Amino acid sequence: MTTSDLHTLTGAYALHALDEDERGRFERHAADCEACAQEVRELTATAARLGLAETVVTAPELKTRVMRHITTVRQEAPRTAVATPPVPVLRRLRRPRGLSRWALAACVAAAAAFGGTAVWQHDRAQEARGQAREAERRTADLTAVLAAPDAKSRTAKLAGGAAGTVVVSAGRDEAVFISSGMAKPPRGKVYQLWFDDAGTMRSAGLMDPHRTSEAVLLDGKLAEASGMGITVEPAGGSPRPTSAPLAVLAFPA
Repeated sequence: MTTSDLHTLTGAYALHALDEDERGRFERHAADCEACAQEVRELTATAARLGLAETVVTAPELKTRVMRHITTVRQEAPRTAVATPPVPVLRRLRRPRGLSRWALAACVAAAAAFGGTAVWQHDRAQEARGQAREAERRTADLTAVLAAPDAKSRTAKLAGGAAGTVVVSAGRDEAVFISSGMAKPPRGKVYQLWFDDAGTMRSAGLMDPHRTSEAVLLDGKLAEASGMGITVEPAGGSPRPTSAPLAVLAFPA
């Protein structure tokens, strides 16, 4: 394999599509090729952001809740323009009041059936906006770690043919864990990430139990951590590991 061939492997390396021999050759090449190293960081960041895309399934009880809520929310009267000139030829037709209500109900019910409805309540809207801002902030932080000039990564094979990559930015004092092909945890369980502080495990957040591939910004600063671990914990996580680690990854030097 020539140097020219190695330059073309940045995408495959970022997506963990190389075998061990090719990965080893590329990593030795990238250590002396800043252009390839930078391209890998950018491709990894892009892949991670694409991996954050998620389809949200509407809760089965949403339609019932919406239909019940319709009967309790007063519909606003239609707004009319100020100083609208009268129309002498056409007579105003009075529409039955019930028509608007049931037409609205039908529209909302149809939207709920397709998973695209919302209940317009102020507190819920505020909560949704807050969650959106938090998700946007975490996505920006995650991407910043992956694209940091000092970002370093290490990949390891996990159980069941899965792969895990940890990306560390000392300058940002943060790390990202990218998983690929992990089996879903047992029912009522979740994968929990940990910082390894000289043998003492410090919680670094939870993974989504419904996803097999994911990019996660570790919750907390690197501090003195030398690596990270993954355990299976009860839903909601644990203050301390309750099971043997599935994997322990040392942070790249």
